[in-house]
Amino acid sequence: MAPSTPWFVRARLKARQLMLLIAIDDEGSTQRAADVLNMSQPAASKLLKDLEDTMGVSLFDRLPRGMQPTWYGETMIRHARIALSSLSEAGAEIEALKAGYYGSVSVGAITGPAMNLLPAAMVQIARDHPLLRVSLMVESSDVLLEMLSQNKLDIIVARLFARHDKRNLHYEALAEEQVSAIVRPHHPILEIEQPSLAELALASWIVPPAGSVLRHRFELMFQSAGLEPPKRIIESSALAFLPRMLEESDYMAVVPTDVARYYAKHNIVSIVPAELSCRMDYFGIITRSDWLLSPGAKIMLQALKAAAVPVYGVDLSSGKPEG
Repeated sequence: MAPSTPWFVRARLKARQLMLLIAIDDEGSTQRAADVLNMSQPAASKLLKDLEDTMGVSLFDRLPRGMQPTWYGETMIRHARIALSSLSEAGAEIEALKAGYYGSVSVGAITGPAMNLLPAAMVQIARDHPLLRVSLMVESSDVLLEMLSQNKLDIIVARLFARHDKRNLHYEALAEEQVSAIVRPHHPILEIEQPSLAELALASWIVPPAGSVLRHRFELMFQSAGLEPPKRIIESSALAFLPRMLEESDYMAVVPTDVARYYAKHNIVSIVPAELSCRMDYFGIITRSDWLLSPGAKIMLQALKAAAVPVYGVDLSSGKPEG
């Protein structure tokens, strides 16, 4: 039996129609969408009507205050964004190949793995695929997941929480992130062999902004011990700010242990000899299950998995810890 002709071939679907769907969704009206696409309003209306007639459904509700996608429309718009984004990626990959690069890949990570996993993977990439063009970003899990959903990133190393939409995501766990307290070298707290939580509560701290997971768990650590959380605080998530502020004061800072070890290795800070119980959830490598990785992205994914073995003791090829 001969394979049936895909509906979009029968409908003679045009890229212009996909662009129109997205523009109407973004602008809220056919007129404004037509202006964005530099076409007349009658031409835009005809493009939309032709598509709706072919599909046999209404893609938008025409309301007094504008146009709102129907359930059919939301489905079509979502796939239109994916299709056009994929075409854009194809163009970018071809341009990269024409320029002599071995494709391109965009990777995002939260701070901890950005300090150790990404550099280890990049060493392998630089050795084996020096012409692969790599774009790196360090951000929070929420920001990275949003960018992944928009196809602005190919791979991320981040956390998934209950509030996140996990549909169309492939997650491979790497490690639970520990946190440490850091101070300037020769800080008075370092004279105490193992500072108690009560002593830490009296100190001045640089902490993540209110509403962040680490800030919540930092405060909960003291409250669970019947203590008031530190009162003298500076809220900041800017890692570039920390070393100078610590150098010039007796403030302490709570950071991922990977960050603390990096700064301590370069004699910028000292790690306070106190075990903090406010550790963070597991993070892992996240890709989209509804998206095909480019050759360059596949190379990066393999490099990340290879680097995870010595860095975290996790062999993702088998899904089991090493040793």
